[in-house]
Amino acid sequence: MFTIGELSRRTGLPVKTIRFYSDEGLLPPTDRTRAGYRLYDTRALARLELVRTLRELGIGLAEIRAVLGRARRLPELAAKHVEVLDEQIHVLRTRRAVLRAVMKRQSEPDEVRLMNKLAAMSDEQRKRLVDDFWHEVTDGLDVNPEFYDRMRQAKPELPDDPTPEQLEAWIEFAELVRDPDFRALIRGMSEQQAAGRERDADTGGDGWADALSRAQAQRWGEWSGRAQAALDAGTPPGSGEGRALADEIAREGSEPGESDGPALRHSLADRIGQGADARAERYWQLLATINGWPPIPARVPAALWIVEALRASAD
Repeated sequence: MFTIGELSRRTGLPVKTIRFYSDEGLLPPTDRTRAGYRLYDTRALARLELVRTLRELGIGLAEIRAVLGRARRLPELAAKHVEVLDEQIHVLRTRRAVLRAVMKRQSEPDEVRLMNKLAAMSDEQRKRLVDDFWHEVTDGLDVNPEFYDRMRQAKPELPDDPTPEQLEAWIEFAELVRDPDFRALIRGMSEQQAAGRERDADTGGDGWADALSRAQAQRWGEWSGRAQAALDAGTPPGSGEGRALADEIAREGSEPGESDGPALRHSLADRIGQGADARAERYWQLLATINGWPPIPARVPAALWIVEALRASAD
């Protein structure tokens, strides 16, 4: 038999704590001395160790009492607490992501409040934010339905256990689609496409907004790859290689009967340059990080190289 003092020495728990557990019915004494002091056997010692372990795991006294009284099974209780802990871990990771972003951006108080709100959004709220964005930038415009349906269907899907990088990417993504300047940029691109589709309909075209849009859809990956290779090699846009690529783009990006010349090439350069906005590219790069897709390489530098090649070839 052990006294409370001996239990304390064996377990490292304070005498006051053991007495409290005993008074609460979690550790009833096995026997008492003639003087009324409580005594405990080895089974009580094991019970005390279980109580301590469950308390360290954050389980409340009432729940421990139910387990000890066999009114509740321990695996069932553990499952419940795992759910609670998972939610707490999620909240802590979200807070950490916000704080890391605050440090990185040197954020002001108003921005911190917004970032915290964005990080706490539900899946449904995140999807609604993206739907609202695409609705605003295309509302009332006759844009290519297949193209914009693909845009709308790409939604941020944060996993249940996102990495800090995914949470930070979501915060940046949400700020981007809420930015009025970014919305105006994408709205402007949509208006250009709608205007081109209207011209195409008037002339009985094939459904593409114009020759450049058609050529970009079919050849942009190849053109961009060639420009990136030249960029990596340090080849200037005004080189022979740049001239050859500019000639090809001018040939395929011109309308039937439209003559090649400086005006055409500057016009093509302007239009390609309008679409080569780093923010539009960042949209997809952030979405890839959030959804765990393969990283999307930067294509804007290659597009700007093409712009300069067109301008150089026009001089």
